[in-house]
Amino acid sequence: MSSNRRNFLRNITLGTGAIVGGLPAWAKDQEAAEADNYNRHLNKLPAQFNMSGYAAPKLDKVRIGFVGLGMRGPGAVERMSFIEGVEIKALCDKFPDRVTKAQEILVKAGLPKAKEYTGENGWKAMAESNDLDLIYITTPWSLHTTIAVYAMNHGKHAASEVPAALTLDECWQLVETSEKTRKHCMMLENCCYDFFELLTLNMARNGIFGELVHTEGAYIHNLIDLNFSKKGYADMWRLKENGKRNGNLYPTHGLGPIAQVLNINRGDQMDHLVSMSSNDFSMGVHAKELAAKDDFYKPYTAYNYRGNMNTTIIRTIKGKTMMLQHDVSSTRPYSRIHLVSGTKGVAQKWPDPAKIAIGEDWASADEMKALEEKYTLPIVKHIGNIAKSVGGHGGMDFIMDWRLIDCLRNGLPLDQDVYDAALWSAIAPLSEASVKSRSKSIDIPDFTRGNWKSNKPVNLTLDGGGTTTIRNQKA
Repeated sequence: MSSNRRNFLRNITLGTGAIVGGLPAWAKDQEAAEADNYNRHLNKLPAQFNMSGYAAPKLDKVRIGFVGLGMRGPGAVERMSFIEGVEIKALCDKFPDRVTKAQEILVKAGLPKAKEYTGENGWKAMAESNDLDLIYITTPWSLHTTIAVYAMNHGKHAASEVPAALTLDECWQLVETSEKTRKHCMMLENCCYDFFELLTLNMARNGIFGELVHTEGAYIHNLIDLNFSKKGYADMWRLKENGKRNGNLYPTHGLGPIAQVLNINRGDQMDHLVSMSSNDFSMGVHAKELAAKDDFYKPYTAYNYRGNMNTTIIRTIKGKTMMLQHDVSSTRPYSRIHLVSGTKGVAQKWPDPAKIAIGEDWASADEMKALEEKYTLPIVKHIGNIAKSVGGHGGMDFIMDWRLIDCLRNGLPLDQDVYDAALWSAIAPLSEASVKSRSKSIDIPDFTRGNWKSNKPVNLTLDGGGTTTIRNQKA
């Protein structure tokens, strides 16, 4: 085995049983399999087809099947009920009562009831049906890739909640399947459609910040009560994720917008990262407190919870830097940071209110208003007020859904393609690998296999689109 390949194995195994002077027994047993995967992980597989900029054939009607109707699914069903050209044809969840509740959303909107699918594998039958164009996935994380791949292999576009994948192999499965089937695989990163993020994207496109140098994003959101709630995530699945992994488990909300600002996958590419986690100072303590009063929580006291704060630093091939943070168990105000810094100016969203400086002084309220009027994107002017009325994290969820449907109906490339879904999701397992190896540098795969050099940046104009209207309009 080559020294490079051995170094790759050591990078992903250190901290999980590696011994001085050689690989652990389990790694030796898997050496052949890891060798087969090595080229895949380090970008050596040729692309079957470039999905960046790909426009699928137009769909007059977008027939959607929803799978996962617990935390995020019902809101997605309601938002889609407002969009003309959408037919909600199928509803699926492991638990039948959730499907019943989602049907009530359609009835309230004056829409026909959808076909129902339930049980552990109801989503398979739904994906195999012949009357759907898009599978919209809002299940637990562990099912995202499995369902998306199955949907694409059965002729459907796939839209998955974040993250789209949990492992590098799953990331490559998404990429290879999308290229093979020429079906879109979009990760539903709603934060890319928030109003200030879109404003800073357009300002960066217009050179207002000069040459971009550094960006920051985060997911800092105290979820400790929700993660431990019996009425929260089904089967406590999200708590279990926090108990068996250590790294940035949820990078994409902060990462997506700054990746688009830096033209990642479309003019620049991530090269390597380092990641460091603090100890856990909250979740283990909370588990013990709950277990002292309720035996239900006793198994969760044995977990080795991920550290409160994870900080991950990424360097791009063109020498830009990206800082990501993840903390969902500390007592502090919500923040995604969203900082964009260049040679001429800077923008930052948190803490509120958002601020922009062209030069070294923050813009006044009047100057901010002028910048917003000049650089607000056409998509926001077109649908922003309606989005705020319909809702979904202040409207960004609705802009995302409307934009997805409008692109599919008009045969336009999606703003987020499968390479974004794979790369942004890959930061989680790569950060875990770095944390396990005492924050060693980890190479980041290029899922575009070199096509980032010629792929065009995200285009959020309404050229060829903007035709999809709203039904049952709230605004």
